[in-house]
Amino acid sequence: MELKVSSLAERPEMYDQVTGMADTWPEFLRNDPVGNAHYGRIATELPEYVLFAEDERGDVVAHAYSVPFALADQDRGELPARGWDEVLVWAFSDRRHDVTPDTVSAISIVVAPHAQGTGLSGRMLSAMRDNARAQGFDEVVAPVRPSAKHLEPRTEMAEYAFRTRGDGLPHDPWLRVHVRAGARIEAVAPASMTVAASLDEWRAWTGLPFDEEGRIEVPGALVPVHCEPRRGYAVYVEPNVWVRHVL
Repeated sequence: MELKVSSLAERPEMYDQVTGMADTWPEFLRNDPVGNAHYGRIATELPEYVLFAEDERGDVVAHAYSVPFALADQDRGELPARGWDEVLVWAFSDRRHDVTPDTVSAISIVVAPHAQGTGLSGRMLSAMRDNARAQGFDEVVAPVRPSAKHLEPRTEMAEYAFRTRGDGLPHDPWLRVHVRAGARIEAVAPASMTVAASLDEWRAWTGLPFDEEGRIEVPGALVPVHCEPRRGYAVYVEPNVWVRHVL
């Protein structure tokens, strides 16, 4: 597939096509309140950090979002346990307070459903690395959502993240792409994203009854959802894996 990769800063007329591209995210992931508050701001406020790929027909087939933030800030220094949520909060807080960023964090790499399985995710990761370098950064970090973890939701992420194959590469396909690109697996972000909602909302999102107390396995979830029928709510706390790319 021949691709043309651009940023929204270069091609602002592509905004609707990029932000409207189809994806395969589970519905419950669209209801993380931190993501809802900040994710959409990236394309409007940080278009130079939104990359997209067009195919031969000019259709958008993938996009990659990232944000700059100050990891070396005196109150930080470590990649946060709250992963994806926290880095979004930090990035837009830094922007609001004119704090100079020193690091770029990947936020998402999304491939259109019809183009999945063609190696596009790796190509967009490479483009994201190149873009960060062009912006003057020497490091990209990423709170990775391992692509096959949902197949074994009861496995602890600390075990899964560092599992390797016979060749020493990660067991997980998406972590493997990062490591092949030069990343190092750094740590688990145990509470990278949190979705707390009523049982009726969870039923609408998943089609499951959510009528039993305890840990409920949900398609697409990396770990079980904690269900409290007597209290009328369920909570999903997703772990991710921090990886570090030195450019």
